[in-house]
Amino acid sequence: MAEIAPLTPLRYDLSKLANGLGDVVAPPYDVIDEAQKAALLARHPHNIARLILPNGEGDAKYANAAKMLEEWRAQNVFVRDTEPSFYRYDQTFLPPGGGKTGITRRGFLALVKLHPFSDRVVLPHERTLSGPKEDRLKLFRATKTNLSPGFMLYRDPRGNLNEPLETGDVITEFSSGDGVHHVLAKVTARDAIRAITEGVAKSTLLIADGHHRYETALRYRDEALTATSDARAEPRYFMTFLANGDDPNLVVFPTHRHVHSLTSFSFDELISKASTTFVVKALPLNTNSDVATKELADAAKKGPSVCVLGKGGRAAILTLRADVDLAAHAQLGQKIEVLRKTDVAVLHSGILEPLLGITPEMQASKTNIWYPQDARAAHADLEGGKGQALFLMNATPVGQVRDVAEAGEVMPQKSTFFYPKVLTGLCIHTLDPSRVVAS
Repeated sequence: MAEIAPLTPLRYDLSKLANGLGDVVAPPYDVIDEAQKAALLARHPHNIARLILPNGEGDAKYANAAKMLEEWRAQNVFVRDTEPSFYRYDQTFLPPGGGKTGITRRGFLALVKLHPFSDRVVLPHERTLSGPKEDRLKLFRATKTNLSPGFMLYRDPRGNLNEPLETGDVITEFSSGDGVHHVLAKVTARDAIRAITEGVAKSTLLIADGHHRYETALRYRDEALTATSDARAEPRYFMTFLANGDDPNLVVFPTHRHVHSLTSFSFDELISKASTTFVVKALPLNTNSDVATKELADAAKKGPSVCVLGKGGRAAILTLRADVDLAAHAQLGQKIEVLRKTDVAVLHSGILEPLLGITPEMQASKTNIWYPQDARAAHADLEGGKGQALFLMNATPVGQVRDVAEAGEVMPQKSTFFYPKVLTGLCIHTLDPSRVVAS
């Protein structure tokens, strides 16, 4: 099953940071827009965004990142932490949408032994795109480091790892601009490390976030290890944030679908076509997104459901008919049963592709679809003239995601949004073939 190991990473020298780690960390590279990048770069001259999103034209930017990393290491901006450790990482936050009680998501940073997906040890739940993988591979090659952690879920329904994760000393804590409080602690006790390692080994690992980074690490391993057979060489491992997939404090939010730029679109025609496969419940004119979201949550009790919002205040709940012959459906009939139970697969294979003509290729390239997370803002955009229709989604339960992954299938992209994001810059895993990871 899964094999993990403690880290001996590069870390920021906290004694050189007047305001702590909060000035130099960043969200994952793929959620940083240009405005946020500018803000991160302005925050501190050594912000990690300079490495994960380097400036420069073409491939020169990767060489720029490598040179900068070399300079920072020479200046002891980063120092090697030689004591093998798991890094417990707590993120405490208020749930978006008005929650008043703080939630703490606990996990830990570790090294995960790389396995191809065919080994069924590490399980993906969505397809990846070639462009991001090529970008990250060039950065891996240039810097010879794993800068950004992935995010994976292990199984621990009884919470057996809670006690060993409690050990260790807090090394830093800070709050980020989004209101999340972050606490990082080193778990160094050998008994605790052994218990955590053995506990995770009983489980497969489900990728929650970072599919592109994981596949890139696999490719880099195969390139870098042509001259070594050491089973514990650094490139054989991927730095990952591991969390208990059975933890009730694991928060998953939906990612909605905003349809745009179709040659033609008619709300009435869509509803008419959908009625053969879906039970249609029209909502009152000018229903706002908050009410629509509540209606959608209720509809989920009856079966896979989505809510479609159109311009002019139109809104309807579409729930998959219990008596429909899915085997005879052109797209849904090709999906296995566990996929047909998910709202997101039903939306894509039951509406977007057959009724609106938005192919998987168009979805991947975002030719006719955006993927917003803020339902209120997306609805306001729609009413303001942006796009043609907005499909609101329920969150995909972690159990459904795991069922799909364990069946050897994947879901449409942007099926999950685990909150909050795992920050980059807490630790850096080097990829030196001559170095071995600790046991």
